[in-house]
Amino acid sequence: MTTTLRADHDSGRAETATELRLALFTDTYPPQLNGVSRTLERLVSAVQARGGSARVYTTTDPEVATPSPDIWRRPSIPFWAYPQLRLAPPVGGRIYRDLLAWRPTLIHAATPFGMGLTGRACALRLGVPLVTSYHTSFSEYARFYNLGLLSGLGWAFFRWFHNTGQRTYVPTRAIADELGRLGFARLAVWGRGIETQRFNPLYRSNAWRQRLGADDDTIVVAYVGRLAAEKGLDVALSAMQSLASNRRIRFALAGDGPYADHCRRAAPGNAMFTGRIVGEDLSAFYASADLFMFPSTTDTFGNVLLEAMASGLPVIAADVGPTRELLARGGGVMFPAGDSRALAAQILALASDPARRHALAAEGLHAAQHCSWDHIFDALIADYRQVSTEPPVWPRRAITRTTTRPLSRR
Repeated sequence: MTTTLRADHDSGRAETATELRLALFTDTYPPQLNGVSRTLERLVSAVQARGGSARVYTTTDPEVATPSPDIWRRPSIPFWAYPQLRLAPPVGGRIYRDLLAWRPTLIHAATPFGMGLTGRACALRLGVPLVTSYHTSFSEYARFYNLGLLSGLGWAFFRWFHNTGQRTYVPTRAIADELGRLGFARLAVWGRGIETQRFNPLYRSNAWRQRLGADDDTIVVAYVGRLAAEKGLDVALSAMQSLASNRRIRFALAGDGPYADHCRRAAPGNAMFTGRIVGEDLSAFYASADLFMFPSTTDTFGNVLLEAMASGLPVIAADVGPTRELLARGGGVMFPAGDSRALAAQILALASDPARRHALAAEGLHAAQHCSWDHIFDALIADYRQVSTEPPVWPRRAITRTTTRPLSRR
């Protein structure tokens, strides 16, 4: 059975979290820049803004010079196949002792690797309720990287990890349906939101368009995200090459990643790469474009899609379940996943049809305005509260310095 988290809009009050002491375990967190890390950073801010406490247990990062008292970073090393991601061993030790002293009321394991495994083990040992969240479409990664028989072992591991918890949060109904068929239990749809003040057509900038090599007659097709092979970038690059001779179209790609050098070599002359951009520059980059392409088939929820829609950009996206669900209220068109010719045809068609672009932009703006982060986090925190009242799925051993009572029942 799958539930969809909803806030109590009738009450007119935001959910409070004054009794919540959340320990969040994740292998990715800012300054790492990706959709998962940004969502988890917002989660911590939402808990704190509602009067709760949150402590993050994550990996070290070379960009972090000054430690934060609320972020515990375990020594880690770059993942050899993807240096932007880091790995830490799943060993409790000092983390367990820190939790014992801090006394969390809930542990949320957001990734199923070193830090998530540590969080799972600590929750079981301390007798603290455990929830998990599923952020990566493993089936698509397995297909993309030709993992073959290993994908079966992977699913068994993910079931073991997630089914330990009181809840597995997923971003869309499409992902919930897929995991439900594979034997995952206690699924709940925890959606995503958008900051419409930050992502807004008002940020459109002539200076940014000039920087992108565009004039009033140019159609700028944007991409924002990691430059990684699993993001469907070979499909995008092929489509871009087929439109290289069209002088009205320019491509602008914002982001960085292990596929960056390949992308720059394979891109046509009418493409430019900005590298990683953040803050108001990112807001202006979105709003200064005219179309947004999203060729990925591996995202469980394309946060950048909402950002593009809120910025007034029509979306052209690969036709896969989570993206189809997100665009159900309009704002974009879809092309068969993996079909670069269809992607190029959709870009050319919208580039030649300003009325259609404007209609899709209006639909996207309307849809994005109904995706408030406040409502999203109100619903999640209300479910956190519900979890604390439910009996544990697995027997837990509660250990403290002076009592054997579970920490969550102090």
